[in-house]
Amino acid sequence: MPKHTSAIKAPERGSPVPQKKPKPEPVQSVKGKEKATASPTPRRKEKETEAPAPLPKSFKIIAGSYEKLLYGLEGSVSYDTDTAALSFDLKPVFIFPAHVSCIKAVAASPHGGKWLATGSADEIVKVWDLRRRKEIGGLMHHEGSITQLHFPSRSHLISASEDGTLCLFRARDWSVLRALRGHKGRVNCVAVHPSGKVALSVGKDRTLRMWDLMRGKGCASTKLGKEAELVRWSSDGSLFVVGVASTIDVYTTDMNLIHTINHPSRLQDVKLCKRVNGEGDVLLAGAEDKKLSIYDISTDPEKPPRMVAEMTGHANRVKAVATLPIALPAASGRASTTLVCTVSSDGKIHVYDLAALPVQPGTTVLEISPVAEYDSKGTRLTCVTLADGDIEESAAVNGKRKRSADEDDDDDAETGDREAAGDDDSAWEDEAEAEVEEEAEQEAEVESD
Repeated sequence: MPKHTSAIKAPERGSPVPQKKPKPEPVQSVKGKEKATASPTPRRKEKETEAPAPLPKSFKIIAGSYEKLLYGLEGSVSYDTDTAALSFDLKPVFIFPAHVSCIKAVAASPHGGKWLATGSADEIVKVWDLRRRKEIGGLMHHEGSITQLHFPSRSHLISASEDGTLCLFRARDWSVLRALRGHKGRVNCVAVHPSGKVALSVGKDRTLRMWDLMRGKGCASTKLGKEAELVRWSSDGSLFVVGVASTIDVYTTDMNLIHTINHPSRLQDVKLCKRVNGEGDVLLAGAEDKKLSIYDISTDPEKPPRMVAEMTGHANRVKAVATLPIALPAASGRASTTLVCTVSSDGKIHVYDLAALPVQPGTTVLEISPVAEYDSKGTRLTCVTLADGDIEESAAVNGKRKRSADEDDDDDAETGDREAAGDDDSAWEDEAEAEVEEEAEQEAEVESD
C-alpha cells in the first residue's frame, strides 16, 4: 500500500461519524504550572496530597479475530451477601467487521479508556472513541501488517508493523510524532517501560532494540542470535522477558540473563503482572497447550522460576492475555483485585480473578477456573485488551476527568528530564492537559448536537 501523507483517513461511506475539520493547534499554557528546572529530579507539587485516581468499578473487553470481527463486552462485579461470593458478569455491546482483513492487534488507552486502536493485516490502524462507540478514522502510515499497538499514556499511541518501523502518534490530533526505523524486517513486538521514556522491540532481524521515546530515536541494540516474538517489562520496570518459540528469557535492565524458562509448548503471549496477594510479579504465559500458566518469578538468579498455577478452560491455544486492576464492592471486604482476560482460537473469552493465587502456593500446580466466560460461537479470536469502565459522574468535573497527583508529577518529571537533556522539542509538552481540554470540547459538541 502506498504511503499516505495525511495523518488520519476519513471514515468510509456509511460511517456514523462525519470527518471534522482539523482544529487549530492550541496555544500551550503554563498557567498553574511553573516551568521545570534543569534538575533531573523535578519539584513535586502541592497536589501530591491528593488521593490517586480510584480504580474502575466496571471494565470493558475488546477482542479481535481472524474473521475481521471486533467484539466488545461490558463487565461488572457484584457481591452476593447470601453466598458471600463475588459475581462477574459479561454483557456483549457490539460485534461488527472493523477491518477488511484479519485483526491482529487491539489497545485501549489507560485512565478512563477513551480511545481504542485496532490494527490489521490491511496495514491500517483504526481509531475509535470507545465511550461513544464511534469510529474516528484510520492511520495509514505503515506499509505492512500491524503487529502490535500500545498506549503508553492517555495521550500517545505506539504501533509496530511488518514494514520494520514503529510509529509514535499523538492522540490530540493523531499526527505522527516520530517514525522509528532500525529493524531490518518485520517488528514482532514492542514493550514500553512503565516510566514511558524508553521502549524495547524485537523483530525478524534477531535483534533487541531500545528506543528513547523522549527524543524519538534508537539508543541501543543487541544481537539475540534468534528471532524473538515477544518482549515484556515487569510492573516496576526492573526486569523484562523475551519470548522465543517455547523459551522465555528473563533479563535485568543491564542485559544480565538471570533465568531461562522452557515452557512445555509454543508460546503465543506472555505478560508480567503484579500479584494481588503478596509482593512482586508473576509471569503469565499463554500457549499451544490450551492453558495460561503462571510462573513465580524472582530477581534472585539463584531462585529459578517455577510454575505455581494454571488458568484452564480453553479447548484450543490461548492466543492473547490482558490484565486490569479493578475496585470491588465494599461488602466483599476486599478493596480491589486484578482481572486476567484470555482469548483463544476456540472462540471463547475467559475472565479470571488473580486473587485466586495465594501468597504462598503449594508444592502442586494450582488449577484456576474462569469466573466469567463469553462464547463467540467459533470465531478465531486473535487479540484482546481490557479498558476501564465508564467514568462515574463523581469522577468528572465540568466534563473533565479529575487529574491525580501521580499524573501531574509524571508530567513534571517528563518535562524536567527533557530539559535536563537539552531537548527543545516541544511536541511532548503539556500533552495530558491539552488532551483533557480536547475531550471537554468534544463532549460539549456532542451535547450541542
